[in-house]
Amino acid sequence: MSTKEEVLEEVKTTTQKENEIVLYNDDYNTFDHVIETLIYACEHTPVQAEQCAILVHYKGKCTVKTGSFDDLKPRCSKLLEEGLSAEII
Repeated sequence: MSTKEEVLEEVKTTTQKENEIVLYNDDYNTFDHVIETLIYACEHTPVQAEQCAILVHYKGKCTVKTGSFDDLKPRCSKLLEEGLSAEII
């Protein structure tokens, strides 16, 4: 029985959903501004930020950061302060 209990606990921890910052496309911000802001607010590498900017442009939105709400809230606020459209889901 102890084996079953261990497996059940492992499943519980792996199915917890993390919060996400979703960045949305707009017609106002340049690629450079979006990339610089992602590097600053989300600690992306330049390549990672560029890939997210391209995805946002072509797909309309992209998850740019996952984690706890407490970690994501100030990051999302930075994105919004820079004029980007983002939300935590």
